Amino acid sequence: MQSYETDVIAWANEQAALLRSGRFDLLDLEHIADEIEDVGKSERRELRNRMAVLLAHLLKWQFQPERRWKSWQRTIKTQRKEIADCIADTSSLKVDVINPEWWEKIWADTLTIATKETGFDFDTFPEQCPWGYQEVVNLDFWPE
Repeated sequence: MQSYETDVIAWANEQAALLRSGRFDLLDLEHIADEIEDVGKSERRELRNRMAVLLAHLLKWQFQPERRWKSWQRTIKTQRKEIADCIADTSSLKVDVINPEWWEKIWADTLTIATKETGFDFDTFPEQCPWGYQEVVNLDFWPE
C-alpha cells in the first residue's frame, strides 16, 4: 500500500484502482474524505484568486488611465471568462459571490495586488469594492 504522506500521487492512483475494482475494504477513507474536501477548497481558491486579479486590473484601469495597456485588457477579459466558467462548472460557488465576508477577503487581496503593481498607497484606493459582482463580470464594464 502506498502512503498518503510520502507520495500522494501514487496513493491517489492506488485508491482509484481500489475503487474501480470494488476493494472498498482497503480504501484509506479518512484521506479520501480530506482530498474530496480539498477539491472544493481548490475551486474556491481559484475563484478567489481570479476575482482578486480581475479587481486589481479594474483598479489599475481606473487609477492609471495613461497606462491602459492591451495586456490589462486581455487580463480583464480572460479573468471574466474564467470566472464565468468557474461559476458555470461549480454552481455552488454562486453562494460565495453574494457573501459580503467573501468580498471583504477578496478586496484585501485585491488591494495587496494593486498596491504592489502600481506603487500607490493603500489609501489611494477605495476602502471597499465600489462595484458589485454583476458589474465586475459584465463584459462591457470598464471603470473610468
